[in-house]
Amino acid sequence: MTLRIRCTLSYPAFSLAVDVNLAGKGITALFGRSGSGKTTLLRFIAGLERVDGGELLINGERWQDGRFFLPTHRRSIGYVFQDARLFAHLDVAANLAYGQRRVPAGEQRIRMPQAIDLLDIAHLLPRRVQHLSGGEKQRVAIARALASSPRLLLMDEPLAALEQTRKQEIMPYLERLRDELSIPVLYVSHSADEVARLADQIVVLDNGRVQACGPLSTVLAAVEQPFRLGEDAGVVFAGRVLVRDEQWHLARIAFAGGELWIRDGGISVGRSVRLRILARDVSLARQPSNESSIMNYLPATIIAQGSEDHPALALLQLQVGETPLLARLTRHSVHRLDLQIGQTVWAQIKAVALVA
Repeated sequence: MTLRIRCTLSYPAFSLAVDVNLAGKGITALFGRSGSGKTTLLRFIAGLERVDGGELLINGERWQDGRFFLPTHRRSIGYVFQDARLFAHLDVAANLAYGQRRVPAGEQRIRMPQAIDLLDIAHLLPRRVQHLSGGEKQRVAIARALASSPRLLLMDEPLAALEQTRKQEIMPYLERLRDELSIPVLYVSHSADEVARLADQIVVLDNGRVQACGPLSTVLAAVEQPFRLGEDAGVVFAGRVLVRDEQWHLARIAFAGGELWIRDGGISVGRSVRLRILARDVSLARQPSNESSIMNYLPATIIAQGSEDHPALALLQLQVGETPLLARLTRHSVHRLDLQIGQTVWAQIKAVALVA
């Protein structure tokens, strides 16, 4: 199942043109600088932006054009804003019931108990909204959106108003939502950490146009048009905790390409994790060496080389088993080691640079 979104709209000083095919489940991050069109796209899909001449099709179904406008309440969506926007005069249970009332009983794909369990809010049901923390309010807001059994969930920077501690508290619930529900989620965020941890796919917008679109790991690994998620180029991939070394406070992670030692983040053995490896933390060698402080050596094949902003630098795309990797080197090192496309090398990655 895929989600096809095609939309065009035009303001006097800004236009938006998006035509993308997305996975029918999981989280797709809408990423780009301020003013790129992320929130405008979300609001247009939700029916909160009614623009003369705008056109919107979702899986071929027309939601808006110059002659037709499908009202927001008839669009099978859930919307989570930066601020929770709960009804202050109602308790948590009544807020959730309001969301569920939108959907006839026979069309409810997500039952209230499931939404409550996913967000772990059963103990909050009798509370009034004003007695909730910021993180609790957002969990209730997400549960309320799910209670409406949407076919598409829209999330507009849902963690932006929270302090860092609260963000870390709510992230596991977003991961559960991604992993356990077959609902596509469009997730707007400026946070590289959120996107790296949560997104399955990414759509990069710039001035209303799609600059890149696809699986997060594929988009991040490209060197022809390198995309920086945050401060530096790098890749994101999934792994599983094999061992936790309590003496040295390290964990060994298995992934589709080998194994890596990283700093122990407290994740239990057997659990899935995501790793983010920045290009600046990867160096290359022709032969492995035991005379080094670097703990991680992985056999890799050079498959592409791209340019960087500075003429002294080169960006190399590597393949480690089934997993792509990026390495930033000086062009002098590329020449000195005589590195060529198709060559097998050893990728060296510092354990201290990695945190799951």
